[in-house]
Amino acid sequence: MTPLTEPEKTVQRMHERTAAALAAVPYFHHLGIRLAADAHDGEVTFYLPFDARLVGNPSLPAIHGGVLATLMQAAALLSTSAALGNAVPPKLVDFSIDYLSSAGPADLYAQCEMHRVGRRIAAVGIRCWQQSPDAPVALGRAHVYVAHSSSDASVMTP
Repeated sequence: MTPLTEPEKTVQRMHERTAAALAAVPYFHHLGIRLAADAHDGEVTFYLPFDARLVGNPSLPAIHGGVLATLMQAAALLSTSAALGNAVPPKLVDFSIDYLSSAGPADLYAQCEMHRVGRRIAAVGIRCWQQSPDAPVALGRAHVYVAHSSSDASVMTP
């Protein structure tokens, strides 16, 4: 077995932090959000397996837009937290989503790109797809507050 290189160790630590943060939020567990097993290029990919209870429009059928938005918000928050290695979870400042097509009865995937990370705010782009990352069903933008604030005092560990 070949030892991991330093960049591979960094990616592995980021995946471990993301998995731990994902497991800590009961709502994400309830929906079934998890990390995709096949990460490529060191990117964290979020995976939501299809479940009939997630359908919002049974006549199409289409996955509920709120479920899609939740997956994308979770991806933005957890990717930001893992990338920065913050002990305190980041806070969502704003989030916008462009629904490009109906998300049919199939698995969903989401991946983030950090556009800019400042001292207080990170700008994150989110892509959500079903069949191929090149054919997204939704694109999102999030601004995430990454600095410590006075409301974090009860969350911070000594």
